[in-house]
Amino acid sequence: MTRLAIEQAPQAALPRRFLLAVPLWGVAGGALLCLDGSGTLLNRWQPATLALVHVYVLGVLGNAMFGSLLQFTPVVVGAQPLASRWLGWSLYGLLNVGTVLLVCGLRTGWTLALTAAGALLPLSFMLLVVMLLPGIFRAVSQRLLRAGFVVSLVSALIAAALGGRLALGLGGSLVVLSPGWVDMHASWAVLGWVVVLVASVARIVMPMFQGTGAVPAPVQAIWLGSLVTALVVAGWMRVAHASATPLRQLVAIHVLLFAGALLWMQWRATRLRHGALSYSWRIGLVALVVAALVLLVDVDASLLAAVLGLAVGLPLLVSGMALEIVAFLSWIDLRRCVRRGIQLPGTQRLLPERDKLRSLSAQVLADLVLVAAVCWPQPWLARAAGLALLLAWGGQCRALAGARRRSVRFLLAVENRP
Repeated sequence: MTRLAIEQAPQAALPRRFLLAVPLWGVAGGALLCLDGSGTLLNRWQPATLALVHVYVLGVLGNAMFGSLLQFTPVVVGAQPLASRWLGWSLYGLLNVGTVLLVCGLRTGWTLALTAAGALLPLSFMLLVVMLLPGIFRAVSQRLLRAGFVVSLVSALIAAALGGRLALGLGGSLVVLSPGWVDMHASWAVLGWVVVLVASVARIVMPMFQGTGAVPAPVQAIWLGSLVTALVVAGWMRVAHASATPLRQLVAIHVLLFAGALLWMQWRATRLRHGALSYSWRIGLVALVVAALVLLVDVDASLLAAVLGLAVGLPLLVSGMALEIVAFLSWIDLRRCVRRGIQLPGTQRLLPERDKLRSLSAQVLADLVLVAAVCWPQPWLARAAGLALLLAWGGQCRALAGARRRSVRFLLAVENRP
């Protein structure tokens, strides 16, 4: 099992600010769905749909990925982020301000916001790469994990560059690109960036926190190489020949292999740790399997596949981990502030399992209503899904804040001791 270098963990505030933003963006997504209703769930090219997609991809998943990388890279790989004390707030601001501008621009057609977002968001990804890649290249351990991080970061940079170019086109600064470039941008963002990063982190998370084994290193290396090849070749075919089928099928196959392998590792684990994290990953992985199968067999159901993947499956994976990481960050804070000899509360006391299960239950219920709203598009059902999502993500805000509140309360109690 991989040993965590806790002494090399960054200041907890650095990854925590990104992780605490995750449920806030989930609340924003629920609010948008309440406002726009079923029109958001009918066509991928609707302005409201594009805005909602980027709320999830950049707001929810983006903040989760940034925060997780800033935490995992020094603790697991031993690579410290470059100048994190000075660049952390800039990174946070570029990502979140850029996302706000992009969502507003896509939803309302505000060209100035689209132009600004087309500049700010690629800068945020460039800054993340500059902060992390030098340390990853200098590290000597965890070769497969580092390879996954490198592929994920490079994919994120490619997706951000393509997305910035598309936003500048919509803003009127450059010529508007064809839909093939949109598909290429989406495939690099979802498969190359998010799925590769989750698959890489799973090699640590699943054995350590769920009690499973890990996917054999040669198998994961082959999958990673195949994925990069597929993105390059099929993406070029999509742009050059305007055929979406090869790219769509290759994305679906690689997601199916990824989710199926992790479900298999959970199923065959002899000492699986039953809890909110294992449940959230199992449900999220099942949603990804269904999304991949839908994408393979029914091209007309691509919107359902997108909702299952981007709004249900991947958010369940990252929100489950966010609950664990934020509790761990609060514990690290106490460890650094409290003098030796005083017993610290464990992470399960800082964020009790009942709070995690309550948050997971609300999120799964909201996701079921959302899927129903896609399958049977009715204005009232879409708004009900939006309200359910708003309440579920709001509950996760409360759960995450609870970990911080309990750690502060313990620290004050220690300081007031005679």
